[in-house]
Amino acid sequence: MSEKRRLTLKDIAKELGISVSTASRALNSYPGIAEETINMVKDFAEKHNYVPNTMAVNFRKNKTMTLGIIVPELIHYFFSSVISGAIQTAKKHGYSVFVSQTDEKVSDEVIACRTLLSSGVDGLLISISNETIEGEHIREFLDEGKPVVQFDKVSDYLETPKVIVDDFQGAFKAVEHLIKQGYKNIAHIGGWADVKNSMERKRGYEAALDRYGFKIDKSYLFQCKDISEQEGYDFTKKLMELPNPPDAIFCITDIVAMGAIKYLKKKKMAIPEHIGIVGFSNWQLAGLVSPGLSSVDQHAYQMGVKAVEIMINILKGNAVCKDEAHLLETELVVRESSSLGKYSNLE
Repeated sequence: MSEKRRLTLKDIAKELGISVSTASRALNSYPGIAEETINMVKDFAEKHNYVPNTMAVNFRKNKTMTLGIIVPELIHYFFSSVISGAIQTAKKHGYSVFVSQTDEKVSDEVIACRTLLSSGVDGLLISISNETIEGEHIREFLDEGKPVVQFDKVSDYLETPKVIVDDFQGAFKAVEHLIKQGYKNIAHIGGWADVKNSMERKRGYEAALDRYGFKIDKSYLFQCKDISEQEGYDFTKKLMELPNPPDAIFCITDIVAMGAIKYLKKKKMAIPEHIGIVGFSNWQLAGLVSPGLSSVDQHAYQMGVKAVEIMINILKGNAVCKDEAHLLETELVVRESSSLGKYSNLE
């Protein structure tokens, strides 16, 4: 028997003078196989470094032990953290992960979905693009009997488990913090009007203002299309040019907040003394920039872990509510950009 090629189950059977099926059953300790035969086969396999052909086994079981993950962008710290949590959790369960990005384009999302479906992944985890509404291309997985778990940006048109953060509560806490620091004219640079997490963050912003008796000034509301640093810069410029400019800004993401800070520093406006800034996502640079950026931590890694755990439960046949929303709590991380050292007891 050649030592240069991989040992096969057929080789073991031939060397030991037994059938391939007996060798297979012995390796898996099937009942009905003599203990002497089981020990003989396992000892031989171990001595010759036999590695089972899991691909063939999984093919027979109609499984590939692979999962697909689709995100709007890979460069974003939030999504890279989600993916890290997902990959580590999948690995623990013996799954490999294929990752694709859509650049926030539904056309790219359609291609990514169909590529992963044709490659035979066992399930799909997806954060939809800003352009996606009903997601018929995602429904193709469900039609093929393959589970889908949505996370972060989700579509309510699809009856699948969803893993989301409490965007409303996170935004509420951010704006409440600004109010308790003494800021009175708080603007919001938000996201797409019809994207759920953007809607929830705006709703949280408005609820906090209402809770503490502040009126909503529509001139303080801007809507990002690309969720970019440049938009944060440009919209902050417009806000500061208003007859009655805001004294604080709550931004849809940290990237947008960085653009706001860039403009304010260019104009030599003191942060937080002249204007306070709070972002959302608590990306890796939030504590390294000057001033440090206050931000709402979404616990992205845990989101990836939770999404894969739900997927594994489905694949194992465990009962999972097909339209259940799993809500992760947020945490406000206060840094220099919004901290005036005031801690109001406003009720």
